[in-house]
Amino acid sequence: MTILNCGCRSDCVVLSVLGSIILGIIAAFLNFTAVIAVTPAFLWVLFGIAVVYLAILLPLGALSRSLNVRACLCAILPTLLLSILAVVLLSVILLAVTFAAGSVFGAVLVGALVGFFFLLLGSTACLARCIAGCAENE
Repeated sequence: MTILNCGCRSDCVVLSVLGSIILGIIAAFLNFTAVIAVTPAFLWVLFGIAVVYLAILLPLGALSRSLNVRACLCAILPTLLLSILAVVLLSVILLAVTFAAGSVFGAVLVGALVGFFFLLLGSTACLARCIAGCAENE
């Protein structure tokens, strides 16, 4: 079996974190000004996506030795797990508690939820890039 080039640097993850912070701030501002409204259907979809990601990571972690992707997974796994658990927690909180449309605390939670969801997508893209063997130093 070929060993993949998984000596990935953290540039991709850092860019994902910065992008998700920017998107989270924008979402919080738009929610506070009532330009966007977060519906329960949206929260259930994000909750479901995060749970499916968590379910997929379990066999991927078990197969990481046989697929020679352990270095890739170990480099990005903390960010990926943090974003999954944060999306699950924030979506459950926003489903359980009803916030007013102009609530600052509700807007902060929505911004954090959107930011962590985009961090989930960004870290998944970083993982896919790393597994594919794309060298970041070229």
